[in-house]
Amino acid sequence: MSIEKATFGAGCFWGVEAAFAAIPGVTASAVGYEGGSLERPSYQDVCTDQTGHAEVVEVEFDPERVSFEQLLEAFFALHDPTTLNRQGPDWGTQYRSAIFFHSPRQEAQARARIEQLTTEGRFQPKRIVTKVEPAQSFWRAEEYHQKYLAKRGQASCHI
Repeated sequence: MSIEKATFGAGCFWGVEAAFAAIPGVTASAVGYEGGSLERPSYQDVCTDQTGHAEVVEVEFDPERVSFEQLLEAFFALHDPTTLNRQGPDWGTQYRSAIFFHSPRQEAQARARIEQLTTEGRFQPKRIVTKVEPAQSFWRAEEYHQKYLAKRGQASCHI
């Protein structure tokens, strides 16, 4: 079995992590921070909106059971990719819509999916603002954030 990684920023990471963890073929998930300049940022650091990090979910998946394309489909269904640096009541660059790719193939698939959704007009009249960036350093969030909703007996957080 060959395991791959995918990393997504889609607003507050608690609900996003729970949704990805429930997908058959996802073998592990963790919440953390990616895309910023500070090493080993804390939640408090990221909340200043000064580090450049996004709240993200890093998933490990078995590509024989779930494809990266299927993960992209879930990603675009989980949040509003047309709101810049905001999801629901949460705002700031840490809540940006982002795909952090781990390979040239993931980059190409992410860009193709955005192009396809744009061509289909799925989010018109708005436009998709999702950033497609190379994965850099994933900084695992504090333990109290991991499986946050599951620890509280919740399946999702609704606004």
